[in-house]
Amino acid sequence: MAEKKNGIDQALIRDLANILNDTDLTEIEVEQDDLRIRVSRAGNTQYVQAPMAPAYAPAPAAAAAPIAAAPAAPTRNPANTISAPMVGTVYMAPAPGARAFIEVGATVKEGQTLLIIEAMKTMNQIPAPKSGKVVEILVEDGSPVEYGQALVVVE
Repeated sequence: MAEKKNGIDQALIRDLANILNDTDLTEIEVEQDDLRIRVSRAGNTQYVQAPMAPAYAPAPAAAAAPIAAAPAAPTRNPANTISAPMVGTVYMAPAPGARAFIEVGATVKEGQTLLIIEAMKTMNQIPAPKSGKVVEILVEDGSPVEYGQALVVVE
């Protein structure tokens, strides 16, 4: 008969502990009638995180070729830049094959449609907030745009 102390089967607990040792488990639970016994090994639990790969690969060293500096992006006055008021797809013309709303060098009036942004199957006309000359178009027809992305520069 199994050795009992306070109604707990000590032999069963020893057997479960031996099973943990023999099988390299960290926890085992047994239920018999109205008795439930859980034996857990409190060991040195170690969590290992794999090293992250770098986001980019370092460029190979060039022995003889000097690296030329990239040209600096032109500085734009934020007051002259029209930004996307929403996320969507930009269209430069009212229909495929139609003439574009604007071109570089064209003069626009306040309220004139500069382009269309399609968002959730709705075509949203983007008007010029002020009159001026189109200096730069920063997006391509049919390209996706993010909220706040620069679209057109009007001076």
